[in-house]
Amino acid sequence: MWWLKDVWVIDPSQKISSPQNVLIQEGKVLEMVSSITEEEVLNKAQGEEVETVNGQGKFLFPGLIDVHTHLREPGQEDKEDIFSGSRAAVRGGFTTILAMANTQPVIDKRALAEFVRLQGERAGYAHVLPIGTVTKGMHGQELVEMADMKEGGVAAFSDDGKNIQNAEVMRLALEYAKLTGLAIISHCEDKDLAGDGLMRRGLASGRMGLKGIPASAESVVVARDVILAEETGGKLHLAHISTAESVELIRRAKARGVNVSAEVNPHHLILCDEDIRLTDTALKVNPPLASKEDREALIAGLCDGTIDMIATDHAPHTQAEKSRPFAEAPFGIASLETALSAVYQYLVLPGKISWERVIEAWSCLPAQRFGLSGGTLKPGTGADMVLFDPDFREVIEPASLVSKARNTPFLGKTLQGFPVMVWVEGRLVQKNRVVLQPEH
Repeated sequence: MWWLKDVWVIDPSQKISSPQNVLIQEGKVLEMVSSITEEEVLNKAQGEEVETVNGQGKFLFPGLIDVHTHLREPGQEDKEDIFSGSRAAVRGGFTTILAMANTQPVIDKRALAEFVRLQGERAGYAHVLPIGTVTKGMHGQELVEMADMKEGGVAAFSDDGKNIQNAEVMRLALEYAKLTGLAIISHCEDKDLAGDGLMRRGLASGRMGLKGIPASAESVVVARDVILAEETGGKLHLAHISTAESVELIRRAKARGVNVSAEVNPHHLILCDEDIRLTDTALKVNPPLASKEDREALIAGLCDGTIDMIATDHAPHTQAEKSRPFAEAPFGIASLETALSAVYQYLVLPGKISWERVIEAWSCLPAQRFGLSGGTLKPGTGADMVLFDPDFREVIEPASLVSKARNTPFLGKTLQGFPVMVWVEGRLVQKNRVVLQPEH
């Protein structure tokens, strides 16, 4: 049995943000009370050994759920694999991750979805749930066998990395996905507008002489997809929203009752196009970092609930790939291990967003929207949870990262606030920033 004493619990699913004592037994939350004596704890343990954690000065919250992670397995294990990615996840406070389907081969068949799920179980760290493609081969033409894929364990469908350019295919996808109850996750990018752009079109791109991607490359597809979701009644989720116009389109769609949710990446909340340097390809991402005005609109949209959740879009690449010139380097930031701390340091501490809203957006709402276990510390539920030390500081060094990837803009920087203990179904998988050996 675990006894977490006098810890500040944040659980938006129960509207709790207060000091509590939390008891964990047989992998589940047994009880949460404001005060309890040692004698009472021992009685509840019924002879079982009690491991006590002094939680004063720390936060306890449901394990984070990342609905947008690239694990690269199968096919690109030199960048990341399910074992290394799920280890990075628990080090960063994530107990459930949804693995995107743009692997090699892409996850467009039930057997491949089952492979990803089983690899996650074998790893023994975070829960790993596959996302299946929307179309076969991610070619944007023929839909996958959605019902069969759901039976194989997929949590949603997405051709992330490629926008579905054909509106009729997207309409059919939303229509057929209703039979499964799963969401279609849209990568909103008009390829004709985006072209071969390298960063957001604006003053910063002009100053550096880089071809820009207009904000409209995202927002025109957002507009199209919310209209199609409204027409079909389908369940739509919009990935990595990055523009003010997109936020306003989502806000209006929700006001009309459209079944749409949206996510924002930490880097779009923290950074902007003016931070980009030609010598730092870690900031080359897709969608690209936007303007300061866009960033403020994203923060406001997250605070008022227009944007439902935060997702990392963890996109690991090899050092050789990211060492290429800016124009040749691939898009993507590796962020599972640093995302929560970066959000805490750059958004929570300055008062730009509440800590409670962060946990709601990164745990409770993802669980609710995607029908996942977790996202709560209600008694009787699996003990997926994070103990967070707001004063813990760490210099982000390549040698300390457990992900195979090093393409993070926080290398060499000190961040404040880290998960210091993480449990998955009551099993301690991370302690004092060290990922422990899994119990099989």
